[in-house]
Amino acid sequence: MQTGFVKCHGSGNDFPLIDARALTLSDAEWATIGRLLADREGPVGGDGLLLLTPGDDAHDFGMRMFNSDGSEAETCLNGLRCTARLGFELTGLNEARVKLKTSSAFAARREEIAPGVVTIETRAGPASTDPGDVGLAIDAPAIDSILPGLPSKRGFTAVAMPNPHLIAFVDSIDESELVALGDWCEAGPDLMPARMNVSFVIADAAGLFVRTYERGVGLTNSCGSAMAASCFAAGLTGRKPFGEALTIRNRGGMVVASAQAPDAGGMVSIRGNATFTYDAQVEIDLQAGMIGEMVVHHRRVEEAQSWDALVASLS
Repeated sequence: MQTGFVKCHGSGNDFPLIDARALTLSDAEWATIGRLLADREGPVGGDGLLLLTPGDDAHDFGMRMFNSDGSEAETCLNGLRCTARLGFELTGLNEARVKLKTSSAFAARREEIAPGVVTIETRAGPASTDPGDVGLAIDAPAIDSILPGLPSKRGFTAVAMPNPHLIAFVDSIDESELVALGDWCEAGPDLMPARMNVSFVIADAAGLFVRTYERGVGLTNSCGSAMAASCFAAGLTGRKPFGEALTIRNRGGMVVASAQAPDAGGMVSIRGNATFTYDAQVEIDLQAGMIGEMVVHHRRVEEAQSWDALVASLS
């Protein structure tokens, strides 16, 4: 089958994005396509596969996201901005309710955060610390808590966005420690049988810096839901005030986020880029599990350059 897609990224979190509203493939077929297109050794590569899907009576359109290992995530907030942008361009809308796997989100076009950087705001949640929502086999919420059975003595805050996150605030980031802990969580231990995303976060005068081991992906330059969960966790632990617009940086770039307190609704808003880098198509052989040569139709050079200029200004 010939598959057209847009290569895109949100804060450096990159994906092939397919308009799947008229496509009727099984979950197993989409998982295969996700593994093939997001394979870093292949012609496309990415942190996962994004699908623009049909809406329903309560939603203007939907989004699905398959990780690079073929598993499906509950949400992906960097990917949501990109998917919402494509939905806006194809429907003519400027704001929308978006159907996610297990929840809903709001998305809207916003003023550019930097010249030439297409900007979308999303609002997702409510964030939850309930162990059942987070997928932790513990009796009470974890807020700056040492978790029995976790091979780490750091204090962690567990947040569902609705996908599950473990957040530890640190003075400096030891990537080898983060990867080792992420690998342990990725194995689906009894403490968290559905696995969890793990982030080390530095809170400083400029805002937050987030480094994430993403479930189904591994160490990633950016994870939108991890930035949202970190913003919420910073409020819960008193490191940053709820309701304040925070600049959240990562290896891929930055977003601006704001979290409500639990008694105010617990929603998290993120404003950031939705950058399209090229439009292409590729031949996929689902039976053989193989991908053919990619043909690029259009490179969006100016968009890429605008984002690069913003990232350079952060260093």
